[in-house]
Amino acid sequence: MQREAARAAYLETEELDSHTARKVVWSLSAPTLVEMFLVSLVGMADMIQVGRVGPEAITAVGLTNQPIMLLLAIFQALNVGTTALVARFIGMGKPKDASDTLKQTFVLVILLGLAVSLFAGLTSSAILEFMGAEPEVIRVGTPYFRVVAFGFVFSALAMGLASALRGAGDTRTPMTVNLTANAVNVTFNYILIWGKFGFPRWGVFGAGVATTFSRVVAAVWFVIIVLRGKKQVRLDFKGGYRPNPEILKRILNVGFPAAMEQGVLRTGQVLFARVVSSLGTITFAAHQTSMNILSLTFMPGMAFATGCTTLVGQYLGAKRPEDAERCAYTSRNMGLAFGGAMALIFIFFGKYIAMLYTNDMSVVLASALVLKIYAFAQPFQSIQFILAGGLRGAGDTKYPLYSTALGMWIGRVGLGWFFVNVVRMGLPGAWLGMAIDQIVRGIFISLRFRTGRWKEVRV
Repeated sequence: MQREAARAAYLETEELDSHTARKVVWSLSAPTLVEMFLVSLVGMADMIQVGRVGPEAITAVGLTNQPIMLLLAIFQALNVGTTALVARFIGMGKPKDASDTLKQTFVLVILLGLAVSLFAGLTSSAILEFMGAEPEVIRVGTPYFRVVAFGFVFSALAMGLASALRGAGDTRTPMTVNLTANAVNVTFNYILIWGKFGFPRWGVFGAGVATTFSRVVAAVWFVIIVLRGKKQVRLDFKGGYRPNPEILKRILNVGFPAAMEQGVLRTGQVLFARVVSSLGTITFAAHQTSMNILSLTFMPGMAFATGCTTLVGQYLGAKRPEDAERCAYTSRNMGLAFGGAMALIFIFFGKYIAMLYTNDMSVVLASALVLKIYAFAQPFQSIQFILAGGLRGAGDTKYPLYSTALGMWIGRVGLGWFFVNVVRMGLPGAWLGMAIDQIVRGIFISLRFRTGRWKEVRV
């Protein structure tokens, strides 16, 4: 397959039967699946190292991640618009317009990223205090948060460039770059947390330095790749830069509902984290450990969602809506198989995985219990991840927003708070709210996708 052609080879296939659809879906999703799996393992190794510092360290990193993800919401929304628009242009055989979309995204992300980095870095201590952190957690977490926040722009830039490459059907390059960057992260975590090879022992702050350095590596590498122009999209400033109002408008038309969705999602996660943090540092450490383990179940859904977004966008651009639908359902079925297998692993082996993070058996047992509770929502999680990816590829980003608002605020935040504070179920009650959130979203997204109205959305 000539991956560097103006149009991907699979778009030239006249008929897309079930077998061909599986091959096409796998060719785009497999690199992302490998990437996410190994990145998740690196994330686990990262948290395991931090966990050995103590429960306060786990809580500090966990509470920091929530506002960071909230700040990333606007950039993830831009990425949705970029991926959808690049995919459409590639499907239409217009690589020049796809490259112009990349250029507009590049400049916008840098400007916004610098502003957000400055804001987050200067307010890091206040944000942790707002999150309900105890004084010791604030003391440990503020230096970590600050160094991660000042490197925020590099993370946003890497994400933006990767989204354009994925929209063009190139999922191998983001896999290679992100895996290397994460290997850098875990290596320097070991060096800087524990003070190896003559470096100072910085503890949690060292983990933050390692994270930021790895993001710089990823961003610089992505920039070099797109400047070389050997991919379907390239970054070219020979003619200077001028804002392209039409392309920016099209990116934002798709991205604005996605921005609202991410805002709703991340705000809900922040408030949910506050609900859990009210249960104490040890309980929140169990929660964060479980969330880190649970991230492994996200990867099949997110990987097949990435392929689904690209294929739906490209086939709609090529005016082949039935093939777009076939790829979406094929992605859903394949993702369900992987996600179900991961759920079984957590039901039977969650305790032993949690033991890798901490020697505190109260944390281990609490983690094992909530992972079993959440496993029953796993099929719905996979469905909503993947079919929502298909809707985003079509430019239908309003319904993922509606489903997220419904599930997050009624299930995770509302019922989670109720189960914790009224029923007094503790951490299991919070995770029951999380499970209901995913079930609601899975049902809502499935109903929307079945209508087929997403095929008529203009990007």
